[in-house]
Amino acid sequence: MQVSWLQRLRELEAENAKLKRLYADLALENSAVKEALSRKS
Repeated sequence: MQVSWLQRLRELEAENAKLKRLYADLALENSAVKEALSRKS
């Protein structure tokens, strides 16, 4: 592979890791909100 391809691959891997963390945080927050709402009912 060319150097530019490897650099782009690393950038995409870093972005993917960031998005996975963001998704995990939002999923956890969503779960907490659902639990809080179910307790109010």
